[in-house]
Amino acid sequence: MRERDLVDAHLSAWIAALPSSTLYAPMAYLLGLPAKRVRPVLTVMSCELFGGAATNVLDEAVGIELFHNFTLMHDDIMDASPLRRGQPTVHAKWDVNTAILSGDAMLVKAYQIMGSDPLVLSTFNRYALEVCEGQQRDMEFEERTSVTLAEYKEMIRSKTAVLLGCALRIGACKAKASEADQERIGAFGEDLGLAFQLRDDLLDAFGDSTVTGKQQGGDLRNGKKTWLMIRALERSAEVGDERLLAELGKPVDRREVPLMLQVLRELGVQQEAEEEVNRLESSAFAALDAIAISDVRKEPLRALVRALQQRSR
Repeated sequence: MRERDLVDAHLSAWIAALPSSTLYAPMAYLLGLPAKRVRPVLTVMSCELFGGAATNVLDEAVGIELFHNFTLMHDDIMDASPLRRGQPTVHAKWDVNTAILSGDAMLVKAYQIMGSDPLVLSTFNRYALEVCEGQQRDMEFEERTSVTLAEYKEMIRSKTAVLLGCALRIGACKAKASEADQERIGAFGEDLGLAFQLRDDLLDAFGDSTVTGKQQGGDLRNGKKTWLMIRALERSAEVGDERLLAELGKPVDRREVPLMLQVLRELGVQQEAEEEVNRLESSAFAALDAIAISDVRKEPLRALVRALQQRSR
């Protein structure tokens, strides 16, 4: 993909220019791990959609990727995750203090890039703060006994989806698109972000572990408050089915994932989730269709979405 190649080349040059020190080595390490680069690619595609040149937005595309990786570095600390993309996390490879400082420095680097354009900076400020708010909600949910679907959706919108919308808005801003079109392309990204998160939940629960490389139903076994878990508990209460609650009352290593998946299927939760994914994707494409630009110019975005829809891991 041409846009991906442009992003990779620009990011590689940025990494190569980093000073050689312990502060910057974790940045280079994390940015060097295999990744799809969806957000910076969306930034480039959005700029080109509205008639801008890719070369005019590559710095901002890198800035988006830096911010995204800053959130990953700090999220891994908060979650005590040992692995990221199959490799040791920064805090596991170095230590927690180094990961905190390197993440902070990565955030500063992102702001150095975004600060060169006041309109871009204003957009970035708005959504970067929402990402932090979403992460805070996610941590709070882990301490609560119940979470509603509306609360969960707002958390995912803030923590995950808004950064896709931000990436697209910044690309449109650099191409001097109208404010209305910036909002439309941003809405496209946010609905896609919500749809992709729900697809991930479905893959975790029902995907083939030999393909995904993850234990089937790992989030269910751990009682994680995903869309599927929240809706399954709602449906269980509605019909008086106590099987899921009984499993959650057991020690984690004794929970029967096949039974939990069976409950989700029988209660119609899997089908509801698939229908919600389709609804979100339809809403996203409606926002894209509302932009008065030829379908030929929109095709790169559509092709990227199709590729992401087919992913199995």
